[in-house]
Amino acid sequence: MNILIIEDENAAARRLEKLVSEVAPDAQVLDRLDSVENAVLWLKSNPAPDLILLDIHLADGSSFEIFQHVQVSSPIVFTTAYDEYALQAFKENTIDYLLKPIKVGDLEAAFKKYNRLFPPADTDYKRLSDALMNNGGAHYLRRMLVRFSNSFRLVDMSDVGYFYTKDKITFMVVKSSGKRFPADYPLEKLESMLDPGQFFRINRQFIININAIKEMHPYSKSRVKVDLDPACDLETVVSTERSSDFKKWLVGEKV
Repeated sequence: MNILIIEDENAAARRLEKLVSEVAPDAQVLDRLDSVENAVLWLKSNPAPDLILLDIHLADGSSFEIFQHVQVSSPIVFTTAYDEYALQAFKENTIDYLLKPIKVGDLEAAFKKYNRLFPPADTDYKRLSDALMNNGGAHYLRRMLVRFSNSFRLVDMSDVGYFYTKDKITFMVVKSSGKRFPADYPLEKLESMLDPGQFFRINRQFIININAIKEMHPYSKSRVKVDLDPACDLETVVSTERSSDFKKWLVGEKV
């Protein structure tokens, strides 16, 4: 079996390749790709793999964009952090999916399903892509698993006040408790994962939830200073280039 891995988190891609070697030792991983652009170029210039392990959110956008540019005939196992509502779309289209963090048993079950269905029935991935990308926000991240002491905690995105970066680490601040946790994704990736009606990137360092805005104040160069709840010691000023879109976002206009 020839397998293509499309996953933009290097550690996750390495772990997935290791799991593949455990579950299907005779399988060959043809390549590991990290973006929509690279995936489209690869699929256009190489024979179709037997199976594609595909992350939903890639470095340069949603993986559903791949199906807008190239016809994909290979069966796909999606790896995703989607909520149950969005997962129903995959079930209805007989596409398998694995929730992160991926467990070896789940991957093994997916490979068994692949073997049962081989050769797989044709699936219209472009139609699924169109449906999900226009499904009223169903494709946005709803929850995130975070490490808390020696355990894990599931945090609902509606309870996240804001994300910010410091010393090259991304942190998530929970509104109800005021606690902060390291987040698994950089702000660049979170921008495409979060509901734009709820979250806005005010500058290079912050993505904020509209419900975390306590007060706003005029600032120099027509900018806006935002007071957040929970409070933050770092300066939270909307950048000049984002100020116009920020004001539209506040009143619910499309940005």
